[in-house]
Amino acid sequence: MFRGAAALSLDDKGRLAIPTKYRKSLMLDCDGQMVCTIDIKQPCLLLYPLPEWQIIEQKLTTLSSMNPAERRLQRLLLGHAEDCQMDKNGRILIAPTLRQHADLEKKIMIIGQLNKFELWSEAAWHEQVATDMAAEQQDDLALSERLQDFSL
Repeated sequence: MFRGAAALSLDDKGRLAIPTKYRKSLMLDCDGQMVCTIDIKQPCLLLYPLPEWQIIEQKLTTLSSMNPAERRLQRLLLGHAEDCQMDKNGRILIAPTLRQHADLEKKIMIIGQLNKFELWSEAAWHEQVATDMAAEQQDDLALSERLQDFSL
């Protein structure tokens, strides 16, 4: 499970170094094979270990190509999906089209999200955190049933 946030740098070739604490498990679980695609709701990327991505692909295969919303989801997620192989130095290459979607330049953030990572530009991440914190401070937010039963 991936958790926490870390500041990273993209090199001139568009590579990032996966934080050391995740490298061993990624090599054991998926031989360093990962898949990166766009987040369709946020200006970030989603980076999955291959076995986790295969679960997503299986779910996508059950959607109908005749339903416009389902076809759109397939097109966006699968059409932007890129294989990323972690090299011996723990680096992966992020395709230029993906970097453009998330406006990734030199300073980026990698955010653990249990079964995947999110990749954000550093500025967009800090902006998102501020927005999320402000929203949580509002007393008038309606909580889903699952959140009503959630406690820390």
